Amino acid sequence: MSIADRVTFGVPDPGALREQGMVCADMHFHTRCSDSFTKPEEAVRLARARGVGFAVTDHNLIASAVSICRDAGPEDVVIPGMEVSAWDGPHILVYFYDWKDLESYWHRCIEPNMSVNPWLAISKDTPWILDSLDGESCVISAAHPMGYPSGNKGVEKCISKGILRDDICDSLDAYEVICSGMTRRNNLRAIENAERHGLGITGGTDGHLCTELGHVLTYAEGETAGDLLDAVRKGNSKVIGREKPLPQKLAMGIACFMRFAPHIPSALAVHLAQGYSGFRRPRQGP
Repeated sequence: MSIADRVTFGVPDPGALREQGMVCADMHFHTRCSDSFTKPEEAVRLARARGVGFAVTDHNLIASAVSICRDAGPEDVVIPGMEVSAWDGPHILVYFYDWKDLESYWHRCIEPNMSVNPWLAISKDTPWILDSLDGESCVISAAHPMGYPSGNKGVEKCISKGILRDDICDSLDAYEVICSGMTRRNNLRAIENAERHGLGITGGTDGHLCTELGHVLTYAEGETAGDLLDAVRKGNSKVIGREKPLPQKLAMGIACFMRFAPHIPSALAVHLAQGYSGFRRPRQGP
């Protein structure tokens, strides 16, 4: 079955998926630990009400992921994760099977390399991040791989620019093929490139508002978060969801800006440093 056959653009029905023996989760969701106002307990309550799981993927930080997963009940499908922002641009979604492994990795590899603004790029590039994850019990997916109109926040965008070599994808397990913050065109291109690289697939809302939770779901046969991660790694997962309408994108953008506003000085410092480093020849692979 091709990747295109495993991706559906439409409204998810979590109840129907469960009846079919599927486990499902929104695999890209933020809390107030980074640039969202969503409290961890609010996300858990809504996930239970909607009958969905979710991955906690705050930018470079793990406090919410650890607390939610540590306190999760047997009925909860919660994946401890993180969205690591690389110095050369891409955002890398990392999903761990156990929150203790996430915590250990963060203390060893991410915390010592944080920049002055913790939500923005760490001081290491994409090849270094992927090398650091070698041997970890985790699943790695490139967030919004086609990137945004400005910047280099996508692996495939960096490949097309020559910043990264094509074989960087050998160190990935998946591409995020439906990110609800992207356009339909970019999500379709993500599907095509996931097929080209022979990667698995994930999907998520990239939600920064609590109400977004579960509007994009990754699903597979099974019952637990571990079953879902295994399916992504083995290329058996499916994705259903669609892009946010423009008013919702605007609402999310305003909310993110309000959350981010106090950190503008440190953000400028990071962007200036990245701009300076951009004059140097980029590292192109492992």
